[in-house]
Amino acid sequence: MKAIIWTKYGPPEVLQLGEVEMPIPRADEVRIKIHATTAFAGDVEMRTLKIGLAFALPMRLYAGVIKPTRITILGQELAGEIDAVGEDVTAFAVGDPVYAATGFRFGAYAEYVCLPEKGALAIKPANMTYAEAAAVPVGGQEALFFMRQARIKPGEQVLINGAGGSIGTFSVQLAKYYGAEVTGVDKPEKLDLLREIGATQVIDYTTEDFTKREGTYDVIFDVMGKSSFAGAMRALKPGGRYLIGNAGPVKQFRGRWAGKREGKQVFTGTADLNREGLEALRELIEAGHLKTIIDRTYPLEQMAAAHRYVETGQKKGHVVITVT
Repeated sequence: MKAIIWTKYGPPEVLQLGEVEMPIPRADEVRIKIHATTAFAGDVEMRTLKIGLAFALPMRLYAGVIKPTRITILGQELAGEIDAVGEDVTAFAVGDPVYAATGFRFGAYAEYVCLPEKGALAIKPANMTYAEAAAVPVGGQEALFFMRQARIKPGEQVLINGAGGSIGTFSVQLAKYYGAEVTGVDKPEKLDLLREIGATQVIDYTTEDFTKREGTYDVIFDVMGKSSFAGAMRALKPGGRYLIGNAGPVKQFRGRWAGKREGKQVFTGTADLNREGLEALRELIEAGHLKTIIDRTYPLEQMAAAHRYVETGQKKGHVVITVT
């Protein structure tokens, strides 16, 4: 089968189209014929490992110290059709349309992948194409995780920093669904999109620092963890909640004590990718509360170009890869 092989750590060109053996499902696995995957920011970071020593070193030990040897096919999310099942599988059947997150197994940059039946795997939303569904499993679950942590009440002021990306666009829609007045922060070229998906206010971060709005927000979700910790805390109302995605060790440490001292709450962490999350998202999608924003679509053979575009920081929502 065709796959994009990750040959070494480095620029997009290290992703090469090649042929690998067709995977065979184990007793508790299904094999999925992949129709679409994504050029997710996490895959881009993994490819280069320019993610800070605290994360880069463990990932090198996991994937391969000098070059990737244990993990040679990237890709964390997908949508496709089950074409084979292991003898112990009971929840799925051949022909089922599914969407899934592979987690640190990776492997979605290929024509086929085998995943455990009890993993982050579910029937895809009926009102989404495979391309639309492929962009949901990771970004959607991360957004759902943080928005659940926020415990948003109707009418609250919620700010999302980095609102125009994969996680951010789902977060804006979820915050709106929970009844918030949403402020989206991103580059100027993404602001119209944020209004379209539910933001009542937008901030161009190139011209305004939202942390200067002292005591304004009930919830701040910093998707990429790039805002000033002290500034974000200052922008919260008393009793506010500060959610930090992609939090480094320093912010995790500060969050353990700073929030309590100031009467505010700080949340870090990451979603536990599982079937429950995918099924919850499917319900929201089929009810019309969530949609996928696709910026560009590339064929599998142009994976390097897709990664190159993601690295520009210009993408609005998701970059989808069509496979079969």
